[in-house]
Amino acid sequence: MADHAGTVVARCGRNGPAAGTVPPVTGTDGATGTHPHEALQRRSLRVLMAGLIPAGAAMTGAYSAAAVLGEDLTGSELLGGLAASGMTTGSALAILPLARLMSSRGRRPGLLVGYLVAAIGATMCMLAAVTGWYSLLIPGMLGVGSGNAANLAARYAAADLAPEVGRARAIGTLVWASTIGAVVGPSIGFGPAKSLATSVGTSELAGPYMFATALFLTAALVVGRWLRPDPLVVAGGAGGVGGSDTSEGRHLIDAARTLAVSATGRLAALSMVVGHVVMVGVMTMTPLHLREGAHQLEIIGLVISLHIIGMYACAPIVGWLADRLGPLNVLAVGGMILFAGSEMAAHTRPEDSLGIFVGLFLIGLGWSFGLIASSALLVDEFDGPERVRVQGLADVGMTAAGALAGVGSGVFVTFSDYAALAHGSALVGLFPTVAVLTMRLRARRRSRLTT
Repeated sequence: MADHAGTVVARCGRNGPAAGTVPPVTGTDGATGTHPHEALQRRSLRVLMAGLIPAGAAMTGAYSAAAVLGEDLTGSELLGGLAASGMTTGSALAILPLARLMSSRGRRPGLLVGYLVAAIGATMCMLAAVTGWYSLLIPGMLGVGSGNAANLAARYAAADLAPEVGRARAIGTLVWASTIGAVVGPSIGFGPAKSLATSVGTSELAGPYMFATALFLTAALVVGRWLRPDPLVVAGGAGGVGGSDTSEGRHLIDAARTLAVSATGRLAALSMVVGHVVMVGVMTMTPLHLREGAHQLEIIGLVISLHIIGMYACAPIVGWLADRLGPLNVLAVGGMILFAGSEMAAHTRPEDSLGIFVGLFLIGLGWSFGLIASSALLVDEFDGPERVRVQGLADVGMTAAGALAGVGSGVFVTFSDYAALAHGSALVGLFPTVAVLTMRLRARRRSRLTT
């Protein structure tokens, strides 16, 4: 069984083995070593953390305000949900272009472009709040999604110069850094930033985007100024010629075929998609549900922050459980946690908040269980370049499903209500649990037939 370190390394290896491997080089003493860049690795981690924290806060602050701002500008919950889903869509669209840029020129240019595009997007959202032009909000949130793609790539950068046995620890450091920013973002965006916007005589919902613009620019400055030398260049993973669109398409087809013939691989990929659909679908419409109950923006920000704590802060414990109990067991438990969280949210009236607080935390925790356990299954099931292609396909599928869930949740609530959305999400969230139980029952039947 792969351990948690192997799980995280595999998830962060979509740019190819070269990006995470330091070839043997001659050290200062003339001896050959496998990791001669310890000081540079520590410095790179510090710089990446210094960039990731403000970028994570900017991203979640912008996302938390999107659905509320969209509904305020249009009077439509559907268009509010569409605006919020723009971040996930923008992230999915930016992943491959940023990866190609990093493959050819290194991490620093890719991260820099990602954060600068996100800053432009946040500025467009701010202008939408000030002018009342909804047409600026959608492309603005697409741009913010580029910052999310850059944050994901920053985690990969943490492993570029790390020794093989230290890659998971390096990536875990970045995960915790992203958690810090992600948790404080909504609270600051709906707190001090909102007050700042009001004090200068503009819409209070311009505040989160003023805040996001400044923080994305801070992240770009940190990475552009101090991520030198570039860790991917030093590791020898940059400078290659990117494949053609035809070659890239062929690799995706090969990965899909590989995944299709593996029952465990299908379970892992589908469970990642299901967890993301439940998480994004319910979280996207929760701010509007709370607004219907006349809750203050500060309460909405705290709910989103607690949800994000559930998603990321417990990841080391979840990994430990998957290592001790097995990823299938953890995956099944994750489905039950998704069910419980969604049902708790479904049974909470708009004017109440405790059930939403607990429900959204549990949904985040269930998502974490499913993501880590599914990643461990993919690591166990596939090997070599095949693993990288399949992992990349699973991540793209998860991201795309999240974008569709964001749009679909707005459509669903328009014709039904939040409680029905949460009930439906609870049933969908049970898929991993049912699938694991079915798989084990079939295995027992086959065992009985052979004995």
